[in-house]
Amino acid sequence: MGLFKRNPFGHILFLKKWLIRIAGAFTHKRYRGFNKLKIEGSEIIRDLPDTNVLFISNHQTYFADVVAMFHVLNASLKGRENNIKNVGYLWQPKLNMYYVAAKETMTEGLLPKILAYAGAITVERTWRAKGEDVKRDVNPNDTENIKVALEDGWVITFPQGTTRSFKPVRKGTAHIIMQHKPIVVPIVIDGFRRSFDRKGLRIKKKGILQSFVIKEPLQIDYENDTIEQIVEKIEYAIEQHPSFLKVIPAEVLEEKLKEDKERMWRY
Repeated sequence: MGLFKRNPFGHILFLKKWLIRIAGAFTHKRYRGFNKLKIEGSEIIRDLPDTNVLFISNHQTYFADVVAMFHVLNASLKGRENNIKNVGYLWQPKLNMYYVAAKETMTEGLLPKILAYAGAITVERTWRAKGEDVKRDVNPNDTENIKVALEDGWVITFPQGTTRSFKPVRKGTAHIIMQHKPIVVPIVIDGFRRSFDRKGLRIKKKGILQSFVIKEPLQIDYENDTIEQIVEKIEYAIEQHPSFLKVIPAEVLEEKLKEDKERMWRY
């Protein structure tokens, strides 16, 4: 790899590699030290192609979720069986891995800008901006950038577009799936909102068992499935469909809703 070789977004791969290495070394103990990360399904990652893979996940913090995914996906590719032992798996990280993030989130402060260089595809949210509800058209540059990222590698997205539990899945993700026909891999995470603050930068509580479940790719009928049907499949796959509210123990649900309210008032 040439010293100044760039990816399709103009990022120098040599610099991106070192950012991932350094960030990975600093954050490793957040998932294997201060807290524990229980992983399931790492074998699924090794069977995926190198490009046109879309990971969909529920969302609990701004940054800790994404960082955990970089750890788990790279560890899985390096042969780790449902663990992130020995951070050496990040010495040669997968560089064509991207994640979708709100533009306003990734431009607030130096650290988010550094994390953005590691793989963010920044988009303008069509429904919310600067803490207020808005209504605007999708920026065509945003959808084009997601297309470019899928053609180059893997993309991680959070289809609810919020860290609050059981919010509706945005139709934009279903449109991306219908248009580009990627392999869609669901991931379900838990424990992150108890471990970290809303941004996922500060450790709020230690000794938390975090979970990270990788599921088999979604079965999608591109000829017959509607956008609404794909949205529903996503909601079930990431366990955010309203029906899941009926099977969650009352005390757990109460805790989740309480945390969401506290975060909303705090920010």
